[in-house]
Amino acid sequence: MLNRYGMIVLCLLLLGGCGSIDSASTLQKVGLLVPETVDDQVWGTKGYKGLLKIQSQFDVEVFYKEGMNSQQMVEQAVKEFEQKGVNLIFGHGSEYAEYFNSISESYPAIHFVSFNGDAKKKNTTSLNFKGHAMGFFGGMVASYMSEANKVGVLAAYEWQPEVEGFYQGAIAENKDTDVSIIYVGNWDDENRAIQSVNSMIAEGVDVVYPAGDGYNIPVIEKVKEHGLFVIGYVSDQSDLGESTVLTSTIQQVDKLYVNVAEQFKNKELQSGNLSFDFKDNVISLGEFSPLVNKDYIKKIEKQIEVYKETGKLPN
Repeated sequence: MLNRYGMIVLCLLLLGGCGSIDSASTLQKVGLLVPETVDDQVWGTKGYKGLLKIQSQFDVEVFYKEGMNSQQMVEQAVKEFEQKGVNLIFGHGSEYAEYFNSISESYPAIHFVSFNGDAKKKNTTSLNFKGHAMGFFGGMVASYMSEANKVGVLAAYEWQPEVEGFYQGAIAENKDTDVSIIYVGNWDDENRAIQSVNSMIAEGVDVVYPAGDGYNIPVIEKVKEHGLFVIGYVSDQSDLGESTVLTSTIQQVDKLYVNVAEQFKNKELQSGNLSFDFKDNVISLGEFSPLVNKDYIKKIEKQIEVYKETGKLPN
């Protein structure tokens, strides 16, 4: 594993010198800040892959820093990025919106991009995934496959729109479905997540939606031990077991990063809060388990296409 707190320079070509940049310039160098690690195989890894795709597609030098979870650390990282000539910085989480709002005016030549936050300055942008529909279709599949008519959402926070979406989708599929919801209160509290999923299983839940990228892999492994099912989260997690993972609700962060870099390069990146959904082709359902009826899969896929065209969910 690479040094978690060190800066790693990733380059396909060795580009010339660092230093200050012109505010009128287009994409020069790109930086990524992550609150934990790029090795989590879920959220952090997807951001890292997005950075690598930017590097490859635009032939630019890129940098990243892990463990950036405080205002002080972010300020120091941004200062280092500026000295290296970075003019586009991705903060890979909602917490970075406030960090960037407070420091962005001091760096007018840099554009700051965060996730699921509130971008307030002219050189800041927040990318927001519309998680409601994603959760809705995941809830439909969970409800359809539940033999006990008991499904569960193991979410990090109450504000996650995919939680209400999952609930509504499960009820839309089968009004008699019992939906259990537990909030871990953290993206990364694996111990509490495992305790919570054990509680769900003890109550008869047979399909779990672990909607927290920092703990969903150990939760999936725990559910697998009991021969039950999950709906994957953020990444296509079918590789964790096709007889366990019924499908996944995917947020294609890596693809969105490339789109944002392209917009910035063309001087088309908007400030403020931008939202993305199925119709933008950055949210999707993943590979289906062979246990899911093929006719049902066709039904879901058709409903997703209708949603893309009309914005209407099947409820």
